[in-house]
Amino acid sequence: MAATVIDGKAFAARVRAQVAAHVATLVAAGVKPGLAVVLVGEDPASQVYVRNKHASTVEVGMASFEHRLAADTSESDLLALIARLNADPAVHGILVQLPLPGHLDSDLVINAIDPAKDVDGFHISNVGLLGTGQKSMVPCTPLGCLMMLRDHHGSLSGLNAVVVGRSNIVGKPMAQLLLGDSCTVTIAHSRTRDLAEVCRRADILVAAVGRPEMITGDMVKPGATVIDVGINRVERDGKAKLVGDVHFASAAEVAGAITPVPGGVGPMTIACLLANTVTACCRAHGMPEPQGLTA
Repeated sequence: MAATVIDGKAFAARVRAQVAAHVATLVAAGVKPGLAVVLVGEDPASQVYVRNKHASTVEVGMASFEHRLAADTSESDLLALIARLNADPAVHGILVQLPLPGHLDSDLVINAIDPAKDVDGFHISNVGLLGTGQKSMVPCTPLGCLMMLRDHHGSLSGLNAVVVGRSNIVGKPMAQLLLGDSCTVTIAHSRTRDLAEVCRRADILVAAVGRPEMITGDMVKPGATVIDVGINRVERDGKAKLVGDVHFASAAEVAGAITPVPGGVGPMTIACLLANTVTACCRAHGMPEPQGLTA
């Protein structure tokens, strides 16, 4: 039987509607959440992302602050801008679009952001808080995956979860979030022995390795939920096509539920960025946080 397709686009629309409703409540109370996005250079993909983030921010009623800097911007100038945004009470969330030009130290820049305004969840303080089960800002993509899993399963307690990929942005925080929901978690990666067998133990299989269609149907446990984080551009019949880290057709024949690419995890990332900004605003003002939009 074919797997249920988890519609990330529709789910993200519901999240944005929740965010917009909460923003309206905050605005009525005299508080307007604000998101500042910093783009250094002219990377085409980054420019698209920043435009989409701006449009989505305005759409839900939040203030959007864009800062576009030249590719040769000095580290000291970028850090000075971040310091101003840290001190600006109208800004509740700060996002520095990655990747940065090679002459800039990404870790230094990210860790210069006030952890309370780090809506990407990349600051070392937020990483540590998440890892120790404390209240933190949670990276947007793993948060979106967790929301979809909770929506599909209800309780995740006791389920076996395998996360394929160990990046700081997705793999590691995803594993921490699943542990927080009482899953039994395995992190697999390029050096994992008999990866297929490890994957076949998973009730929840999260693919986040950046390799096109690496996970095939014979690696999926019958009835498992497959979350495909990958977005890879490949050439097929002379045309560019987006595919995930999972071979969708074969996996969908075995899985109980699966996210497509595109239209799965991707739309949730920006939706969770907006949710994180509202959460940061509520924490800054000592107001109730939105329900269902945090880990």
